[in-house]
Amino acid sequence: MDIIEGRSVVKGTLYLLLTVIGIPGNVTIIASFIHVAYYDHKFLAADTIVSNLATVNLLVVLVRCIPETTAAFGLKQLFDDNGCKIVIFIYRTTRSLSIWLTCLLSGFQCISLTPVTSTWSTVKRQVPKYLSPVLVFLWLLNMSLSTPAILFSISSANNRTGNKQAVNLEYCFVRFPSQTIKLANGALQTSRDFIPIVLMIFASAYILLVLYRHRQQVKKTRDSSKNQRSTMETQASKAVVTLVTLYVLFFGIDNILWIYTLTVTRTMQTSLISDLRVFFSSLYATVSPTVIIISNRKIHNKLKCRKIKQEAIYSETIS
Repeated sequence: MDIIEGRSVVKGTLYLLLTVIGIPGNVTIIASFIHVAYYDHKFLAADTIVSNLATVNLLVVLVRCIPETTAAFGLKQLFDDNGCKIVIFIYRTTRSLSIWLTCLLSGFQCISLTPVTSTWSTVKRQVPKYLSPVLVFLWLLNMSLSTPAILFSISSANNRTGNKQAVNLEYCFVRFPSQTIKLANGALQTSRDFIPIVLMIFASAYILLVLYRHRQQVKKTRDSSKNQRSTMETQASKAVVTLVTLYVLFFGIDNILWIYTLTVTRTMQTSLISDLRVFFSSLYATVSPTVIIISNRKIHNKLKCRKIKQEAIYSETIS
């Protein structure tokens, strides 16, 4: 009993930490880009992708980390059946969108780094025009693939049958009618993540190749204007590669544990593995904002300007 209580305290503390870090980080990114769009009127395609990524990561923290925190500290019956359906639907949609948007960002960065030729120049000009339809398509696709959450999610207060096919989230249950449907749903989620992971790996490999060639070229040129522009592209590319690496690491572990969970019937072992799986899947939504804030020059400049203004106001108040 003490072991279970101790695990709950550790779990609650970890999710509380993710919440405290994840919400301010993602809100900072969103607020910075709103300021850029409203005052600077220079909202680029990459800014649109990153702002969408921060939005879905914020939703992941809100609908997963907060309920996990409260459930770990004893408040488990947070939602009724409809509330569980909504929360789990939003989580699964935003979780999958997080990887697809990271994949889209890596693909966009690949296009940005391509050699300037007539063909690629045309592609670079056309990409911003098709970005909005692509984003709408990704939202609709991932929402449609998350519909099993609406069908099978119930409140923890209503799970009295002891269904072995149920996935225990403590504050909610996902109760599958049969083991076959449970496995089919797991296969669907895993394949949905596998495709963008493969695409991101290829994109990252190309970006790293371009960065290596760029480093060799920098040694041979002294053109400061070209070097400054290439340095900005290099920083953006390194940020994208870092995000992809984080995703492959965290969600790779998540999917391995998810596949293992589908094949295990022992309650305690399944619960522990499920806790680890959800933690790693939520970790990206908390860590990635830090990478974006540090590497994105627009956000960094907005925060720097805000700090200078606050110091000026503070100085005027004292004087």
